[in-house]
Amino acid sequence: MNAHEELVRITNLRVHFPVRGGIFRRAVGSCKAVDQVSLVLGKGQTLGLVGESGCGKSTLAKTVVKLVEPTSGSIKFKNQEIAGKRAQNNFRQNVQMVFQDPAESLNSRMTVGAILEEPLEIHKLVEKNLRSKRVVELLEQVGLPASAADRYPFEFSGGQRQRIGIARALALQPELLVLDEPVSALDVSVQSQVLNLLMDLQSKLGLTYLLIAHDLAVVKHVADIIAVMYLGKIVEIGPAEEIYLNPIHAYTKALISAIPIPDPTKKRKRVIIPGDVPSPIDPPKGCAFGHRVGASLYPKSVGMKFNMEEISTGHSVLHCPCCI
Repeated sequence: MNAHEELVRITNLRVHFPVRGGIFRRAVGSCKAVDQVSLVLGKGQTLGLVGESGCGKSTLAKTVVKLVEPTSGSIKFKNQEIAGKRAQNNFRQNVQMVFQDPAESLNSRMTVGAILEEPLEIHKLVEKNLRSKRVVELLEQVGLPASAADRYPFEFSGGQRQRIGIARALALQPELLVLDEPVSALDVSVQSQVLNLLMDLQSKLGLTYLLIAHDLAVVKHVADIIAVMYLGKIVEIGPAEEIYLNPIHAYTKALISAIPIPDPTKKRKRVIIPGDVPSPIDPPKGCAFGHRVGASLYPKSVGMKFNMEEISTGHSVLHCPCCI
């Protein structure tokens, strides 16, 4: 982090949703989607946030772009607090999001040109007579022809639609892009093309990425830092290479064991995780992962407070008797 100017700092972030029941729909509990998450992201870096579905990754992403308000905690962007306050226009311009499913996130009744012009019109960044030129520039940046502006999203393939989604996110010249599983809805053959495009754009434009994924293989060659999330908490975080070569937490080891080795003569011992992610509405009293796998030391973890401990420079793990 020393070589990178700090852009985003998340401290003890909680996002709890009320669970209502009864005739009067009173709050009878809470869903702890994000629970005491702390992250630091430097300018020009890519932070890969990985974990299974239901671990709170997308909720965290939506909170960073202020689609969801946090229950408590702090989110600072360029050293300015944004949590709990109405975001100013310059923040909206500087932080944009690329969604998982381009078919759902693009308005099928609007032409691609109209979709790309809309943010320019709302934020009044480009004069009306120059917007068409800016649209062509955006399309060229993502590898699409100028003629695409006159067509509708449903006329394009999934990979092309995601390129349009990326172009829309770039329209306001943001500094941070939050990528919510940007390739998981695409064919495997197209995923690498879109990831390579994102890496090229980062190099040319100096972008910073918060990349959400459930597959460690997707972020292996893209992320500078990897944070592993389980049931609303960060269980391990560190430089990407360090996480792959020296995983500490049992959950991280299980995720890495699922990555195929591109060599038919070698095999990696697969760690199978039983069952499903526990409910964030009624989480286990002790270690959530230890409870799931039936760890022998789980009873010892009941009632314990788990803290992040630094293993090496920049590499920290949630210390728990079940998982280390």
